[in-house]
Amino acid sequence: MPTSSRSSSSSSSSLRPTEPAGRLRGKVALVTGASSGIGRAAALAFAREGAGVVLAGRREAELQSAAQAIEEAGGRAAVVPADVSRPGAAAHLVKETVGRFGSLDIAFNNAGIASYAPIEQLTEDDFDRVMATNVRGVWLLIKHEVEAMRAAGRGGVIVNTSSVAATGSFAGLSVYGASKGALDSMVRAVALEVGGDGIRINNVSPGVIRTAMTEVLPQEALAPLAAHAALKRLGEPEDIAEAVVWLCSDGAGFVTGQSITVDGGYNIAGAR
Repeated sequence: MPTSSRSSSSSSSSLRPTEPAGRLRGKVALVTGASSGIGRAAALAFAREGAGVVLAGRREAELQSAAQAIEEAGGRAAVVPADVSRPGAAAHLVKETVGRFGSLDIAFNNAGIASYAPIEQLTEDDFDRVMATNVRGVWLLIKHEVEAMRAAGRGGVIVNTSSVAATGSFAGLSVYGASKGALDSMVRAVALEVGGDGIRINNVSPGVIRTAMTEVLPQEALAPLAAHAALKRLGEPEDIAEAVVWLCSDGAGFVTGQSITVDGGYNIAGAR
């Protein structure tokens, strides 16, 4: 067997950088739903990897708190309050991002809402409200993000938050599950449209994550959900954030048009 001329000590030291790799250094990221949960965790993770971050959402005080945490750690952040279901919000967010930081390289379209109820109890307003944020709002964000990325001519990455409810489900999720299934179909079509411009688009599909949506549930309801996962725990927002950072990095440079499940093995035996 051939041997290397380099000593083991010099080889091992080269594998231990003294500072973070900064996988996203010099990039600009837009994060919607950034005031809490997965969006906040992703914004902080982007900043740790060197990206400038625009935080968008409906709760300005929480956005400012996250931005302050980024800046105190030496990162770059800007806050743009917005409700992505409102007319003109998507175009405004993209314009503000480019105006404040000069480019848009990464977009994490994470804002979403849920509606849990048996179908006969849901109303047309419930349906329209969920679809306005989870489908139309994301579609419009993608539309304007792609336009900005193509205009800049340097490619880019878009990630949307889908859900294991797109492929499995629970009773009461007829509207929410349908909205996330639409996203899974959407990224496949858009990936074919934009791949030639160096733009990648994927979804991340979380399982049951400890966020404000799950914090209202009693422990006796959460325990069986954790037990159903292969890893025997609920996910944390940081679990999803790390997957999103990877999807936005060069390490995932050959991944597009996919919906990546990050659920601790929850969906292996079917969501229920």
